[in-house]
Amino acid sequence: MSLVNGLPAHVLLVHFVVVLVPLSALTLVVGALWPKATRRLGLVLPVLAFVTLVSVPLTTQAGEWLERHVESDALVRRHTELGDGLLPWAAGLFVLAAVVWWTTRRTPGTQTASAAAAVTRGGGVVRIAAAVLSVVVAAGAVVDVYRIGDSGAKAAWHDAYSKTASGSHGD
Repeated sequence: MSLVNGLPAHVLLVHFVVVLVPLSALTLVVGALWPKATRRLGLVLPVLAFVTLVSVPLTTQAGEWLERHVESDALVRRHTELGDGLLPWAAGLFVLAAVVWWTTRRTPGTQTASAAAAVTRGGGVVRIAAAVLSVVVAAGAVVDVYRIGDSGAKAAWHDAYSKTASGSHGD
């Protein structure tokens, strides 16, 4: 994907990533810490994380096309390097969203009391581990999106505007 209606696709697709990564991270943390919310959300949690995961390589590929069509400088290269590191975070969000969704939807069912207790203990350990990992991965993903966005804004806007107003009204 290169152009959308005459504009570089990257500058449009990046908005999906900027919204979806923090939204997926927040939803994951809420779901991991509050299983009742995950049950209410149903498939929304893993589907949202999957859409986020898919949007990252699409945006990255569009960014690589744009990189080949702009003048290269250190800021553009830095933004590109940072952008290449987001996919593992998005994959982590998806995997953990699937684990959190799966563990909260499982019920012991018609098992014996001792088997149900073992499943609950094992499930509790998995849920605690998933909650801790969810907070860590969500924070890492959001911080990475911020760093990538900041570097992209600097690459796009450095020396591209006047620090004094150019309007006729002195604004």
